[in-house]
Amino acid sequence: MNPALVVLLGLSIGLSLAFTVSRLPVFRRPTLADRIAPYLRDQPQIAARFVPAEPTDGGVRGILASTLGTWGSWLAARLTTDAGLVGRIARSGGAETVERFRAGQILWISCGVVAGALFGTASGISRGFNPVLLVLLIVLGGVSGHLYNDWALSARIRRREERILAEFPTVAELLALSITAGEGTVDALERVCRTTSGALSDELGIALAEARTGVPLVEALDNVGRRTGIRSIVQFVDGVAVAISRGTPLAEVLRAQASDVRDDSKRRLMEMSGRKEVGMLVPVVAFVLPITVLFAVYPSLTVLEISP
Repeated sequence: MNPALVVLLGLSIGLSLAFTVSRLPVFRRPTLADRIAPYLRDQPQIAARFVPAEPTDGGVRGILASTLGTWGSWLAARLTTDAGLVGRIARSGGAETVERFRAGQILWISCGVVAGALFGTASGISRGFNPVLLVLLIVLGGVSGHLYNDWALSARIRRREERILAEFPTVAELLALSITAGEGTVDALERVCRTTSGALSDELGIALAEARTGVPLVEALDNVGRRTGIRSIVQFVDGVAVAISRGTPLAEVLRAQASDVRDDSKRRLMEMSGRKEVGMLVPVVAFVLPITVLFAVYPSLTVLEISP
């Protein structure tokens, strides 16, 4: 058979399988807007129901367009620039600088290139030298090193955001208790920073340090919301800023925000348990069920073999 035809057939089968897997429900998780849209009454959406239907891109063209758009967005997010990198480093805690991240990026890319070259050399010794395969392995190793370095930064950001969300209800309730006892907002923040430790306390300490240098407290708290980028923290900062600027009661707002964060964490745990429950079906179906069937069928097969 013609090798070009074999390559073309394999490429077609691979693309078909990739498109099929990419359109599975598990890879098309609904966004927050999709989840709350059925509970909202939006006038443009109601008007859109009565306009003539417009043709949509479907079939292979639609799948290709959506897949390439998704992959392009993912790749653009992985190609870090200094402007976006500063914000991501701030969200991770600011323990490193842009120069240090770039040095680590070069190190991991170099390790990937070396690993790809070694693997290509070993493959060339055992199966014969192929320059195209060697170049592809080297490029793949470098790209893998870059993606791993970016993934490590994203993992640090995710872990820090989880710590901040876990600390937020306690910090908010302590602030509400101090304000209810008669302390001012600044005094309550200082008391919380002295009596607690963690990522959120460190961020509030940075805001107080900026306030001591002459920056308005509202602006310093807004900087906390911009550095963290967490919706609950942004709402908390907005509530404190409104209370400082307008003199509105803050204790009940803080308690309500703490309750909302706890409810949100419970919802995430329920969603995680649901995903783990579906994931546990794989070992059950692949290992436990065949062994159970074997134990149930083997005695019958033995009896059939012994009987004349």
